[in-house]
Amino acid sequence: MHAGCFVSRTRVSRTRLTPDNFQASIFLSTGSMPDTLQIETADQPQPKTGRSWIAWMGAATVAIALAVVMWPAAERRPFSRTRESHLPFGSAEQAYALNLQIENLALSRAENFLNQEVTTLAGGLTNAGNLPLSNVELTVEFSDQLGQIVLRESRAVFAPQTSPFAPGERRDFEVSFEHIPSSWNMQPPLVRVSGILFTSNKK
Repeated sequence: MHAGCFVSRTRVSRTRLTPDNFQASIFLSTGSMPDTLQIETADQPQPKTGRSWIAWMGAATVAIALAVVMWPAAERRPFSRTRESHLPFGSAEQAYALNLQIENLALSRAENFLNQEVTTLAGGLTNAGNLPLSNVELTVEFSDQLGQIVLRESRAVFAPQTSPFAPGERRDFEVSFEHIPSSWNMQPPLVRVSGILFTSNKK
């Protein structure tokens, strides 16, 4: 009698593995009694990486760098703004500005009721022309040691209800500044006429 050789065949079926879900099915068949072994695994969450943390740290680093770079500019920006008084300064006003004489400028410093140091510019303005004026706008420019403007402000020097600034008349004026940059060179500012309101144009 010849010994029978029983051959066992094994068939393996595989499915493609994905990061989120995978299945492996192993089919075992022996003779006429196939056995099936199926192993399934449930969805498992992906492990958290440090990418979000790294991105957050990168954004924070960029923000800090920008703050350091922009700090000096941000410090100067409030002091270089121009306070517009909206007085006209067309060709007629520019021609008449030559008749306005600014003289006897003087600076003084004092503390206000909030214990803040206020710088006051005082001077005289003479109307050497032949027209009455309702108001005059002066632009004041403070500079640093390099001659760069650190503060520029424009002000109307007369109150709205003031009588007309008559031809040949001289008036004193005062302009106060609450915040002057520490980079100011402590020299007298440049003062120029930047607006004129003729009495006939007053609304």
